[in-house]
Amino acid sequence: MKALVLILFCSVVAVYQSTAQPAARKEADIKVLVVDEKQTPLDFVSVQLLQLPDSARIVSGASDAQGQVTLPAVAVGNYLVCVSRVNYQPACQLVSVKEESDLSVVVNFQLIKSDALEAVTITARKPPVQFLPDRTVLRVDASISAAGSTALELLERAPGITIDRDGNISLKGRDQVLVMIDNKPSYLSSSELSALLSGMSSNDIESIELIDKPPAKFDAAGNGGVINIRLKKNRQRGLNGNLTLSAAQGVYPKTNNALGLNYYRGKVNLFANYSYTMNQNYLDMYALRTYLAEDDKTPLSMMSQPTYIRSRVRNHTLRTGLDYSISKRTTVGMVLSGTLLKRSSLGSGEARWSSPGSDLDSLINTSSDNGIDWKNGAVNLNLRHRFSNKHELTADLDWLDYKMTGNQDFKNIRTDDFAYTETFRGNLPSRIQIGSFKADHSISLANEAKLESGVKWATTSTDNVAAFFINTGSGWVDDLGKTNHFIYDESIAAAYTSIQQQLDRWGYQLGLRYEHTSLKAHQLGNSVVKDSAFSRSYGSLFPTVQLSFRPDSIQEWGLSFTKRIDRPPYQKLNPFVSIINKYTYQQGNPLIRPQYTYTVELSHRYKQVLNTSLSYSHSKDYFSQIFITDTSGTIYYSEGNLGDRKIFGLSVAYTQQIIPAWTLTTQLDVQHKKLKGFVWKELEASITQFNISMNNQIRLAKKWSMEVSGYFISKSQADIQEVVEPTGQLGIGIARQVLRNKGSLKLNFRDIFYTQDMEGFTIFNQATEYFRLQRDTRLVNLSLSYRFGKAGKAPARRTNKVDEADRVGN
Repeated sequence: MKALVLILFCSVVAVYQSTAQPAARKEADIKVLVVDEKQTPLDFVSVQLLQLPDSARIVSGASDAQGQVTLPAVAVGNYLVCVSRVNYQPACQLVSVKEESDLSVVVNFQLIKSDALEAVTITARKPPVQFLPDRTVLRVDASISAAGSTALELLERAPGITIDRDGNISLKGRDQVLVMIDNKPSYLSSSELSALLSGMSSNDIESIELIDKPPAKFDAAGNGGVINIRLKKNRQRGLNGNLTLSAAQGVYPKTNNALGLNYYRGKVNLFANYSYTMNQNYLDMYALRTYLAEDDKTPLSMMSQPTYIRSRVRNHTLRTGLDYSISKRTTVGMVLSGTLLKRSSLGSGEARWSSPGSDLDSLINTSSDNGIDWKNGAVNLNLRHRFSNKHELTADLDWLDYKMTGNQDFKNIRTDDFAYTETFRGNLPSRIQIGSFKADHSISLANEAKLESGVKWATTSTDNVAAFFINTGSGWVDDLGKTNHFIYDESIAAAYTSIQQQLDRWGYQLGLRYEHTSLKAHQLGNSVVKDSAFSRSYGSLFPTVQLSFRPDSIQEWGLSFTKRIDRPPYQKLNPFVSIINKYTYQQGNPLIRPQYTYTVELSHRYKQVLNTSLSYSHSKDYFSQIFITDTSGTIYYSEGNLGDRKIFGLSVAYTQQIIPAWTLTTQLDVQHKKLKGFVWKELEASITQFNISMNNQIRLAKKWSMEVSGYFISKSQADIQEVVEPTGQLGIGIARQVLRNKGSLKLNFRDIFYTQDMEGFTIFNQATEYFRLQRDTRLVNLSLSYRFGKAGKAPARRTNKVDEADRVGN
């Protein structure tokens, strides 16, 4: 409540100051260009504008791919512009805005590698969360609590992010988020993506970008926006590297380790990153299902299902490649990556049938032994050519190959007068092959205008087999009712163009993207199930509009509109069933249609301290989980198109250096949802939900620092049939620089009060279910990271100046 009061108070202060600002006599934009020793533009450079003589920060930003950033118009006076970037020496320049100044002042920086210098001490601290006009950036290395985490755990604690029990990710209350890795879609279902992220080490990640209103350059998929995971890539001269070792203990042990090497000399930059993750976990789950009479009120019977599953994940990831400078203007590169993941789980539980008065009718003991072997490889070839400082072409060619071999073994034993034993076994091989080509062109025009355009083509081929067998005591026989062979091919062709310009106080970005989709699916039949096939072809235009207005040097207003698409997940088009337990199955739906979402947002920024936005999104035929019961009491989880979903959102982000040693960052997201659609009857739901996250960075001494972070999610609802109770966690960490400041030692304690559980209530046709899930989230982690090697001398200064992934079932 204190954090909420603080946010509301700051909002009032911001509104008051925005109306009370006197008109400046003369103002000018400050345009910053940052390059390295080779005059190559540097992106993600942190830029701060300080008011003299008191050095108070009045605005900040980050450079784009062209190494440029424009700071809002400021009044006559003296200022200090400071820039900093990881592995580079920070720099500052004095800037004066005079009465006779033009409308813009240009400041040029050339940054030098920090490892090429002697006795350089950098005291500036990177903020763990940075709020930019078009995205929120999470700096992984800047957070103590990130040490020893997986990518999935990082996202769980990210501002505005929620992850449900099936691994579906939502951003500011909107699901169907497009997850990208280094600007490339991951091409995986929610469960497969969850497995990949739970094996990905935070040591491999430089930053995570949360983009809730992506421009036309991005794929149109994802009504919730885009999450882009940027992996580390070192470009220091010479031979150097970094090593990170971590060990954690909850109920079970965990370890997360990584080694990165880089060699950069002349025209060649070679790099390699390897990580190993071992994660033992558990799932303690309880479900109480109540079956009802036709009036949907009178209880007929009850079934409780306590289940305990212990799992182990081992993950090896290798990523290597090179960049070669053909000339001063042309660079080509190749990246090879691969993952070996092995997950195994052993489960035991019960199905207790009882009367409404809780008298036990029957008891069925259940056990499971499931696993998956995952192998994937990827090849990327890329080209970057700069025709001039204002004219650039980039191209990427990608090939991905996923091979997954899964096994499922379930045994059910009943020991009363109706005793029986039945065992199910499933072999689940799957292969996904993806090819993609894209090219992007950008050119800067007169009057600060920039034109971008591009094309993309992607093709996906999946081949999934599920061979099930059953043994009731007479030996194994084919279970043809569940056996399944599904083949799916899809291609997407896309083209886009966009233009952006800053005109004194006004700015705009207008974009239009076209995507055309063609697909063919074939369900191979057997003696029990008929063969079936279907195909579709459709296309659509996706406009994006972003307008901005700066009334003065400390404020900026924005208005945006986007249209986005979510295509049916590949695996969820597969009509056959898979086993969850004896009385719960999952079934695909080949009739799912794409959903389209329209979103409009009004935003306000104040001094890089307070960001506020109001949004409204409307989805027609939106995707939703659907839960159906049959006459035996079995529940089938499926997905389909329902009616309307409307979401009204408010987001407030506040970051401030409270005192020199304490920086607070917090974000509040509130959504009011209205859902309606037909399942077995017309259903409607309405809920107001919120989540709040906070991060406190505290400098204790010269080499010591501390972090206190946490989040809270209120009662929420993503599907029309299911409500989830509040959850959250609190963590604390401490860090110290060691080994002559080349290393850092971090100790953190996550989920201190063991509150990151998941509890909820689901309604079915003539049934309801209460569920609770608890995982191994309370743990202590110790991490050591060390940088080694020595960069070569900085090169002499030169005179030249300066996305199909997320849907394999999601």
